[in-house]
Parts: sequence; C-alpha cells; structure tokens
Amino acid sequence: MKTIKNILSITLSLFLMINLSSCEATKNASNTQKGGVIGATGGAILGAIIGNNVGKKGSGGELGAVIGGVVGGGAGILIGKKMDKQAQQIEEEIPGAVVERIDDGIVITFDENSGVYFDTNKYNINANSEVLLNKLSGILLEYPDTNVLVVGHTDSTGADEYNMTLSKNRAFAVTNYFTQTKGLAATRFTTNWFGEEQPIADNNTVEGRSKNRRVNIAILPNEKMKEDAKKEAGTN
Repeated sequence: MKTIKNILSITLSLFLMINLSSCEATKNASNTQKGGVIGATGGAILGAIIGNNVGKKGSGGELGAVIGGVVGGGAGILIGKKMDKQAQQIEEEIPGAVVERIDDGIVITFDENSGVYFDTNKYNINANSEVLLNKLSGILLEYPDTNVLVVGHTDSTGADEYNMTLSKNRAFAVTNYFTQTKGLAATRFTTNWFGEEQPIADNNTVEGRSKNRRVNIAILPNEKMKEDAKKEAGTN
C-alpha cells in the first residue's frame, strides 16, 4: 500500500510539473509561438483599440468583422513571424509610438505624448506628425499583404456630436494621408471613429484626457497572407 501511495504521489508531482511548465511556457512564449495555439477571435485587438468598453455603445460588430479571427496551427506561427518582424521594425523606426503585438495583428497607439497628435479642435496633419506617418507608410509598403484599420477618439470635453465629428475627421485625416499623399491602396484601409465614447483613461484628469485624444492603427494580415501561410504550412 505504501508503495502504491508513493507511485501515486510521484505521478501527481510529475503531472503538476508538466502542467506548470506548460503554463509558464505559454506565458513566456513569443507572439509567434502563441500564434500556433491561440484560436480565439480578434477580441483582444478590438479591446486594445477601443479600450475597456467592448460591447458598449459604439463598439458594434463592424470592427470585429474587419479584424476577423485568429489563425492557429502552423499557419498562425508563420503569420506570427511576419507580424513580429514588422512590429519590431515599427518600434525601431518610430520610437514615439506605442506598439503592441496582439493575436495576429499589430496595434499602434498615437496620442499627444507619442507621435501623431493634433492641435486643439484641429484635425489637419501637422509637420511633426508627417515625419512619423512617412516612416509608417514606408513600412506598410514593405508589407503589402496587410490591411490597416484606423480608429479616432477624443476626450469628453465639448459636446458629444462635436466630438464624434472631430474623431471622424482626425481618423480620416490619417487614412487620407496614407492613401492620397503616400499612395497606399485605399482598399487596404478601414476607418472608424468613436468620439468620446471609448475612453481608455480618466477624463477628469489632464493626463487622462490627453491619452483619450488618440488615433489607433491596427495592422492585420489580409486574406492573401492567411492563404499563403496555410499553403506553406500544408493546411487547408
């Protein structure tokens, strides 16, 4: 009996060690590695773009459809490698941007303290912002098999309707700069806006309002990249 208990104890210990090691490996895995095991929808990207307000007014289903689901398996790993490389290049060339690798995509946040910003009540692209957008345009040209989502936000200062229009104008200012000034294909871009409805910080503070006046850019694998990855991985 004692021998059986010892065997069970050792077996349980090994089981726990394997599971803990597996959890730690997943926790510390690169985005490339995670691409092979994550099979969720693009909800994480959606949350990064519109803050902690997924499901509230303004989030809708349109963005979720644009973002799509996450590709798993070998194809996901191949896509992850490409997106990791692109994200690293963006971080190196645009140090002011906040760059996050989430699921299959890349989410870039520009606020008044990190890159593309706008003068009060204005939506024109100023000279400082042009420098960063020019660099990002060059990277997008290097990776043509991606789609781009541009989303505009404001703080809560001012009327709701005014803020909605301002966020729309700022989002389209960025999209139009890419497509009209830099010549990127308009078919790659989707533009959305939420006014003050999707804050990521406290609008009662100066710092919070500054963070809420932002433009998010999500870079996502298009269908060609997904299909090419599936063929290379030998999956359907």
